[in-house]
Amino acid sequence: MSENFIVIVNHLSVKFGEFYAVKDVSFFVKPGEIFGFLGANGAGKTTTIRVLCGLLTPTSGEVIIDSEHFISGKEHEIKQKVGYMSQRFTLYDDLSIDENLDFTASLRQIPFNIYSERKKRLFEFIGFNKNPKMIVSDLPSGQKQEIALVTSILHDPKIVFLDEPTAGVAPASRVKFWALAQQLAQLGKTIFVTTHYMDEAENCNRIALMRTGELIALDTPENLKKNTYQNQIYSLTPKDKKSQENLTARSNAYFSMFEPYGQHYHAIFKNTMNEADAITEISNLCHIKKIEPSLEDVFVKLVEGASR
Repeated sequence: MSENFIVIVNHLSVKFGEFYAVKDVSFFVKPGEIFGFLGANGAGKTTTIRVLCGLLTPTSGEVIIDSEHFISGKEHEIKQKVGYMSQRFTLYDDLSIDENLDFTASLRQIPFNIYSERKKRLFEFIGFNKNPKMIVSDLPSGQKQEIALVTSILHDPKIVFLDEPTAGVAPASRVKFWALAQQLAQLGKTIFVTTHYMDEAENCNRIALMRTGELIALDTPENLKKNTYQNQIYSLTPKDKKSQENLTARSNAYFSMFEPYGQHYHAIFKNTMNEADAITEISNLCHIKKIEPSLEDVFVKLVEGASR
């Protein structure tokens, strides 16, 4: 099995006192895969990633990173194989770009000639053409994240962990960042990503969903949508404020799912309802159209459903 997967997690548990942050989680990740790891805050994502990066010893279970077994006291071997980019702390804002990269290279003990060549190649990869003496705090947020990506892969890891990599970044910069991530995957890097942007999660080859420390679903985006929702979903747009109030008041009688999405609602009629008759009855209150389920719908039902 280790020949076919670059990340192997078998029955992983992490316990703090009597509390299970991660409980009996198993999954496998293929080389070159973009693997999404989604869940609400406190679901156990960060704890799992800390184990996979060699930063936290598991309570029980097996973790293998690129054929290297997690053995307490030998975490350094795993750390060499992974790169990690955090949304909060990857760069020092008061240092220049060059100073940040120099510091990372020294920590990773990268020989100077190899470092110089990689830095040049990675600048070309992200399309960076500004002065590397610039202070990081002067960079736009999107470009700052691109430089953060460079620091996380400067030592040429096989696996790159991207933790909320585009949080607070402009939409155009998010698109460019994901294009870079996809190029890295095409070059053979394994991308392990967390995000709260469900449109971004569509870029993943497979997605694992976590809830309260447990893995509750793992599949491709398309299969998650298809298997989570067998019934037709409708988008409802109230015609005015009063119509919205009336529609909300009747929701329990008509719908098995009724969730707000901006100025619209995503709804599924109850199985006991005749959909054609029900649509006729509420058509004076809202505009109705059939839609395909989104990953946002999947996330709401599977991850947030238990707490709503």
